[in-house]
Order: sequence, then structure tokens, then C-alpha cells
Amino acid sequence: MATTTSAARSADIEYLVRNAMNTGYQIASLLAPPVYAGFVLTRRGRGSVTTNRLLRATWLGGLAGTAGSGGLAYAWYSSCSEQDLRSKRLKAAYDTDRVRAEDHATIGAVLFSVLTPGIFWKRANVLNLVLGGAGLGNSIGLLIHYGRSLTGDPPPKPDNDPVALVAE
Repeated sequence: MATTTSAARSADIEYLVRNAMNTGYQIASLLAPPVYAGFVLTRRGRGSVTTNRLLRATWLGGLAGTAGSGGLAYAWYSSCSEQDLRSKRLKAAYDTDRVRAEDHATIGAVLFSVLTPGIFWKRANVLNLVLGGAGLGNSIGLLIHYGRSLTGDPPPKPDNDPVALVAE
């Protein structure tokens, strides 16, 4: 029983850390381009902002957000009790708002990782085009999700509370 308990605990921690890393990537990819552009514009002026640098800052910012949120989430969830982990995992699995945000972000990342190299082929390195385009698309998909939610198209809620069903 102890090995199944520790296996379930590690599976819950892994799932929650993966969700936190995904959220960290989304937030960092959303914030990195304007923060980088603002920083470069105030320090060096307009001539220093290039497509290559902006795309590189986007994917490196996303990478930093992924690593930072993953490390913090692992440290946080490692100290939680098994019951708390189970309830948090179930809440995360049935959170339709988060699932729809991830879906929109993934669709945007795939589209823009293909479109960005097609549009800016001669203006940036191929690696920065693909990874930076994915980061920009992820951000745009996330903004589309929040726009849909604000305009009155919220994602559907589950019929039953999954945490209450497991607790019974």
C-alpha cells in the first residue's frame, strides 16, 4: 500500500507541476515581448529593437517562466499532504476555464510557429522564428481566451463537483 500511495502522490505532484509549468510559460510569453521592448526602447532607443531580438526574448522569457514556475510548484506541492494533492489535482483536471485557456494557447502556438517563419524569414534566425513564434502565438491564444470570457462566452462548468464526489 505504501508504494501505491507514493506512486499516486508522485503522479499528483507531476501533474500539478506540469500545469504550473504550462501556466508559467503562458504568463512569461505574454509578458516578455512588451517588457523587453520597453526596456530596450528606454535604454537604447528605437534602432535597437529587432525582430530577431524580440522573438529571442519571447522564447527565452517563456523558458525562464517554465523553469521558475516548475521549481516553485515542485517545492510547494512536495510539502502538501496527499489528500490536498488529490483535491488540487481533481480541481485542476476539471477546471474548464484552464483547459480552454491551454487549448487556445496551444492552437496559437502551433499556428504562429508556422506562420512567423513564413512572414519574417529573412529577418531572424530560424530557431528564434519558430520558438519565438510559438511564444507569441501562445500569448495571442491566451488573450483570445480571456477576450472570449470577457465578452460573455465562458467555458461550460462540469455538472458535478469532482472533489465532492471523491470525498464521499
